Amino acid sequence: MLKLGFLFLILIFIPSLPVALSKYGAIEPLLQGLDSKRAPPSVQETAAFGLLKRLLPTHLSSFQFKIVSKDVCGGDSCFLINNHKKSGQNDPEIIIRGTTAVEIASGLHWYLKYWCGAHVSWDKTGGIQTTSIPEPGSLPRLKDEGLKIKRPVPWNYYQNVVTSSYSYVWWDWERWEKEVDWMALQGVNLPLAFTGQETIWQKVFKDFNISSDDLNNFFGGPAFLAWARMGNLHGWGGPLSQNWLDQQLVLQKQIISRILELGMTPVLPSFSGNVPAALKRIFPMAKITRLGDWNTVDSDPRWCCTYLLDPSDPLFVEIGEAFIRKQIKEYGDVTDIYNCDTFNENSPPTNDPEYISTLGAAVYKGISKGDKDAVWLMQGWLFYSDSSFWKPPQIKALLHSVPFGKMVVLDLFADEKPIWKSSFQFYGTPYIWCMLHNFGGNIEMYGTLDAISSGPVDARVSANSTMVGVGMCMEGIEQNPIVYELMSEMAFRDKKVKVPEWIKSYCNRRYGKAVHQVEAAWEILYHTIYNCTDGIADHNHDFIVVFPDWDPSTNSKTGVSNTQKKINLLPPGNRGYLFQETASDKPQAHLWYPTDDVIKALQLFLAGGKNLSRSLTYRYDLVDLTRQVLSKFANQIYYKAVTSFQKKNIEALQFHSNTFLQLIKDIDVLLASDDNFLLGTWLESAKKLAVNPSEKRQYEWNARTQVTMWFDTNDTTQSKLHDYANKYWSGVTESYYLPRASTYFSHLIESLRQNKKFKLIEWRKQWISQSNKWQEGNELYPVKAKGDALTISQALYEKYFAK
Repeated sequence: MLKLGFLFLILIFIPSLPVALSKYGAIEPLLQGLDSKRAPPSVQETAAFGLLKRLLPTHLSSFQFKIVSKDVCGGDSCFLINNHKKSGQNDPEIIIRGTTAVEIASGLHWYLKYWCGAHVSWDKTGGIQTTSIPEPGSLPRLKDEGLKIKRPVPWNYYQNVVTSSYSYVWWDWERWEKEVDWMALQGVNLPLAFTGQETIWQKVFKDFNISSDDLNNFFGGPAFLAWARMGNLHGWGGPLSQNWLDQQLVLQKQIISRILELGMTPVLPSFSGNVPAALKRIFPMAKITRLGDWNTVDSDPRWCCTYLLDPSDPLFVEIGEAFIRKQIKEYGDVTDIYNCDTFNENSPPTNDPEYISTLGAAVYKGISKGDKDAVWLMQGWLFYSDSSFWKPPQIKALLHSVPFGKMVVLDLFADEKPIWKSSFQFYGTPYIWCMLHNFGGNIEMYGTLDAISSGPVDARVSANSTMVGVGMCMEGIEQNPIVYELMSEMAFRDKKVKVPEWIKSYCNRRYGKAVHQVEAAWEILYHTIYNCTDGIADHNHDFIVVFPDWDPSTNSKTGVSNTQKKINLLPPGNRGYLFQETASDKPQAHLWYPTDDVIKALQLFLAGGKNLSRSLTYRYDLVDLTRQVLSKFANQIYYKAVTSFQKKNIEALQFHSNTFLQLIKDIDVLLASDDNFLLGTWLESAKKLAVNPSEKRQYEWNARTQVTMWFDTNDTTQSKLHDYANKYWSGVTESYYLPRASTYFSHLIESLRQNKKFKLIEWRKQWISQSNKWQEGNELYPVKAKGDALTISQALYEKYFAK
């Protein structure tokens, strides 16, 4: 890897290259400007070769990489794969050319997938399957003309503003290096780069006479930084030590350096108006308002009700410019694209279009004064979530408040709730079609493969389309690898994918061979788990991980309603309220497929296991599928338990509650059999970043709290966000979810024995006290798998479903 300063020095002197005019007129100047900032071809080729060395060190001599001009592809980005004309024994076999190193990496991935049957997954979803790749010297040849694939749209965007907290928070450079490699192989060329921004803010605010001590109750703790950045909370889980701040800035420079070497464009943060309380003291005349409560229990001012500087105040532009300039000083002139979502959590004080236009112009002015070529990238979710405010006049006023071509909108949830259709293609503003898919980093098998395989194509070819990219905006990664592989391919697909054929190919690649039982299982999974069409975005509410907090005795109904939760979209800062109950006699967990069909898929998956028992990808999928089946079965058992309580049948209640508790224990044993479903890994990665005992305690508390209670409580009221980031991990299932359910059922049984009302408040008191102790604990949990996954899964299938 090049030293960052040296790379930035090189970039400054690369002249602007002539690029053919394209169909993307609004952003063509931006695309040309970004091309001029890219690393030299030699640097990118070296970076692509470095990726190959990490991915497939046995085949270093098999490939040749070369950067080519966009003119080769008619002015678009592309990759080309051809046979190399061999003249000697050690000559390369395959030559891959691309307009950037990302295109070269994408071409390499495409070749390994579709000619060699290989598969690249996150380590935590099974890792890389390369057993099907022939030995060097025997790689498959292409037809004489080779292969050329162009991007149908310029960009493949990646990340959500909260992914940094749900997934990346404890990563070191070793883990980040793997992620950047994964991004390049998937064709990502526009990643969000949010790491280390608190260090930049510390330097900026120092120039405004705000001390480091003043920032101690402004920044959130490491696991809650995303929401402190958005102005939802302040101080929760903090303060941040100088060790953390310095460490994260170094890490950010490593990340940016590598993504630049690979030809990617980083999207950097900008100022959205979120300010520390001290600014109001130092600038008493500034237009600063205090926001309302965001999901706290008692409106505790220690972390509730943050401060927002109005964009119309001159200080807004001053701070915004200072932040952009400070980033450029630290990283170099590496991008012209900046994220800002100042209206995504807070509606303007009036719906007057002229006023909204003034506010939007002020936001952009703060960015553009720091970078004259800046483009504002914003999330477009607010237009749906707050549709009562954002009517056509208001939407147009905001989108047209900046010069044409200086704003790009993320259609953040286009896989479920596409806004491009209802906003007349964002009134001419360029936008990126995005898949959200995951909330809170939950582990739940779920997907909408048909929508993913067709949605971007429908949007791109629609009349008056302003689509300029595709993107993945999940809240948490490292789950459902099939969904992310298909979505990544849409960056290079100009036609709809025939999903049944694609899944068969995916299945064979993922395991390195064709096994007919497993193929049949995946055909079922495609029509069930991965074909959700009910319009409900999945946020895992299985009763093991989101235990219902209610008194069953208040409802005399005993039937189970078919009514499901309906989605009520709100901005990212308010996702705790995403799902609201419709009329129902019992709490509802999302179920969108016949469970018997998926049990059959598990049976088939197990039947093919003897041929795949050594495959890590098979083991991951087997554990995940078995967990999925058992968790849905547990929901049914829970209903039987509370129905027994309502019927005052103590024997049935004891039987069903014991079955529910045993299911939790069995699931924990199952999860423990795969390295990728372990609580210990999450906790140890947090503690590893600490440099002293105090930080170690703080980081572990952050890690434990985020995946359980999440936010504040009082003696008798759980956090409004409890279990939002729930995880099916061995360790948390048995030590946290099990005692919670056990104490609840014990209270139910005791109320029947004494013929007294169920003491819900007493259970809450007991449980919240237990949770607080668990969050503050330091018990060690395994970081290595134990047991044979196939044997355990087979035994559990026979125990619960064979009859």
